[in-house]
Amino acid sequence: MEATTERKHGVPTLAKPTIALLRIALAAGWQDFRAAPAFGLIVAVLCLLAGWGLVGLTAWAGHTFWFVLGVFGFPLAAPFAALGTYEVSRLRGLGEHPSVRRVIHVLWAERGRQLPLLCALMMVMLLFWFFLGHMIFALFLGLKPMTNIMSSASVFLSADGLMMLGLGSVVGAVFALLLYSICVIGLPLLLDREVDYVTALITSIGFVAAHFWFMLLWAAFIAVVLMIAMLPAFFGLLVVLPWLGHSSWHVYAALRSD
Repeated sequence: MEATTERKHGVPTLAKPTIALLRIALAAGWQDFRAAPAFGLIVAVLCLLAGWGLVGLTAWAGHTFWFVLGVFGFPLAAPFAALGTYEVSRLRGLGEHPSVRRVIHVLWAERGRQLPLLCALMMVMLLFWFFLGHMIFALFLGLKPMTNIMSSASVFLSADGLMMLGLGSVVGAVFALLLYSICVIGLPLLLDREVDYVTALITSIGFVAAHFWFMLLWAAFIAVVLMIAMLPAFFGLLVVLPWLGHSSWHVYAALRSD
C-alpha cells in the first residue's frame, strides 16, 4: 500500500503548544512553499480572483454590503483553501513528491471519507454568518444611501454605522472562534488519521479550550496577516495564504507526539 493511503487509526496524543513550536512551524511552512509552490499558488490565485469578484459585485450592486461581508468572512473560509497545502506538507513529511496532480487525487479520494462532512458543517456556519451579517447590516444601515466604499465610507462613522460595526464584529468574532476551534486541529487530523468527523471536531474544540490563550494568539496572528495580505488588492494572498496553510499543518504535526 502507498504511504499516502496508510493512516493510523484513532486520535494521536497532542503535546502542549509553545511559542518555539510556532516559530518552527512558520519556518517549515515557508520551506514547503518554496520547495513546492505550485498547488499553493493555484489556490491563492483562485482566492485572488474571488476577492476581485467581490469588488466587482460591490460595484455592480452599488452597495458596500457584499464587500464588507466578504472581507470579514474571508478568514472564516480560509481553512478550505488551506486543505491542499496541508496535503503538500504531509506528503513532503513522508519524503514524497507532492505534484499538483497527486494532491488533487488525494483530496478527491477524500470525498467518500469523513472530511467532507466536517467541511459541510463549516460551510453551513459560513453561510449562516453571511445571512446573519446581512440581517445586522440591514437592521442598522438598510435605509442609508450607500453606493461604494469611496463615496459612502462616512456612513460607517455614523451612530448606526458604529453600532453595526460593533455588533457585527462581536458576532463575527464568535463565528470565527467557533470555526477556528473546529478546523485548527480537526481538518489536519482527518487528513492524517482514520477518525470520524465528530471525534475530530470534539478533539479540536477540546484542544483549543485546554490551551485557549495560546491558540487564540495563533488565531489572531492568522487573522491579522490575512487582513494585511488583502490590503494591496488581495495580491498579498499569493504568498501569505500558502505560507499559512503549510505552517498550520506543521503546527498540527509538531503537536502530534505519535
